[in-house]
Amino acid sequence: MILSRRKLIGIGAAGAGGLLLGGCDQLNASAGFRDTLKGATGLNQRVHRLLVGDSLAREFTEADMSPVFKANGSLRVADPAYRAHLGQQFAQWALRVDGLVKQKLMLPLTALKSLPQRTQITRHDCVEGWSAIGKWQGPQLGQILQAAGLLPNARFAVFHCADVLEGAPYYESIDLVEAFHPQTILAWRMNDQPLTEAHGAPIRLRVERQLGYKQAKYIMRIELRESLAGLYGGGGGHWEDARGYQWYAGI
Repeated sequence: MILSRRKLIGIGAAGAGGLLLGGCDQLNASAGFRDTLKGATGLNQRVHRLLVGDSLAREFTEADMSPVFKANGSLRVADPAYRAHLGQQFAQWALRVDGLVKQKLMLPLTALKSLPQRTQITRHDCVEGWSAIGKWQGPQLGQILQAAGLLPNARFAVFHCADVLEGAPYYESIDLVEAFHPQTILAWRMNDQPLTEAHGAPIRLRVERQLGYKQAKYIMRIELRESLAGLYGGGGGHWEDARGYQWYAGI
């Protein structure tokens, strides 16, 4: 990329808001401050896409990979159905794709592994201030959505996850521009090994042009929607609802 991913965080007021989200809990507690940040999200998205267009996030070599890739967020899922799948190495698990699609899908892990795979070594940038470089493998999300066939009014892909964080079901969402980006994959493999529970088994989202909190783990279902209104807290993701994080977290 011509511009560094770090520099993009700092562009304009929207970028400044993104940096504040990482460590200013007192400001986040203010409803007025959260509303200001939410209002900046659209500007952040427009500026970021104007600058980066269709470009790829930087990819690295195996020599650049971090010796330790920190697991963050939920590290263990309490849901009994998930634990049963984990005990069976997800042999009976299937990803559900539904909502505004022409054909609902139930895709076993074996089916996801049999699709054309993309492997990429990228940097994970966390809003908390740490980064790590890891190797990811999985099918591109776009080819799965193409197989389901999107209805004309589909605008967002919502990822419903198996974990509960801070008392609320975890979820995330992206728009179709990010969903069909070539580096947006459903990763089942990390650093040449199947995902561990702490890192999001059986699959996790990798949307490489956004911050780490958008990389949803433990994905059980992908729902195509026209709007995010009325979905949980209405912010489009757990951290957007709980802490006022920006929905579009471009870097």
